[in-house]
Amino acid sequence: PLQILTYLGGVVKVEETELKPRVGFLYPILTHNISVFINATRERDSGQYMCTVNVVDDVTSTGKNVGVINLTVLVPPATPTCQLHGNPTVGANVTLSCTSEKGKPSPMYQWQRMPPTQQVFFPPAQDRARGTLKLTNLSLDMSGLYVCVAENRAGLAECSVVLEV
Repeated sequence: PLQILTYLGGVVKVEETELKPRVGFLYPILTHNISVFINATRERDSGQYMCTVNVVDDVTSTGKNVGVINLTVLVPPATPTCQLHGNPTVGANVTLSCTSEKGKPSPMYQWQRMPPTQQVFFPPAQDRARGTLKLTNLSLDMSGLYVCVAENRAGLAECSVVLEV
């Protein structure tokens, strides 16, 4: 454990950590609410935080003076990379792939073909976890703009690829 913030004898002390410029008590200590804030959260702020309260000469709080909370900082998906794998000729098979380098939790992917011939895809052609779309037995009318949306609880990002059969 790494101590980040203390209140002792009426004095607030912020320890020398990377949180120092971004952390503090939410309310004046005299309110008895010792909630803390973390500004400009980063993925590496995720972890377990523990609050310990020790009251001088209080023997009744033994074992009840510790609170623990787990913090998970969500990260929206980074702009994904869309790629075409295979040779897009009539009768051939190709795979479109979509991958995002960042995202917490891991993003899910959704491919769609844009108008004028709009189309949404489902398994087994589309793998939402891997971000792939398999197009089989290509025909000329399958040409068009295909968009992939990478999405998690923190946000979304998209990329596209033009398929010319």
